[in-house]
Amino acid sequence: MKLRALVIDDSRIMRRMVMDGLQKTNLATFEFVEAEDGVDALGKFSPDDIDIVFADWNMPRMTGIEFAHKIRSMANTDHIPIIMVTSEKTMGKMEIALDKAGASAYVSKPFTVEELQRKLARVIAGIQPRPLTPKAPKPGGGGFFSKLMRDMG
Repeated sequence: MKLRALVIDDSRIMRRMVMDGLQKTNLATFEFVEAEDGVDALGKFSPDDIDIVFADWNMPRMTGIEFAHKIRSMANTDHIPIIMVTSEKTMGKMEIALDKAGASAYVSKPFTVEELQRKLARVIAGIQPRPLTPKAPKPGGGGFFSKLMRDMG
């Protein structure tokens, strides 16, 4: 399965660690969209284009929790898993993320590939692949033979 993942963290290094870890899980083939905070992520988010979100909790301008609230208030976003990837480890913080912000899972930093596999296998298995929309042919398109036939006709 191919998934388009939005990875949100104000640390470029941490975004890279999340992306590398996800690739190593072999749970899916990932294509990544990166954002440096929730505000940046809102500009890059579309429920028709993003399959799964990985968000840090603590970021400037808009936190991961604020981002999750914004996304969950939009139409047609309930099917998109939001995974909180954060150093916040208290039960109260987990409850806020999972129960109040609509997150689907919670991964604590630092994490291992095995932990990602264990926590995300069920979430990723539940993602329904987006239907492929056929691309419209280019006007006058076609290959060599199409052009040849047009020229001959």
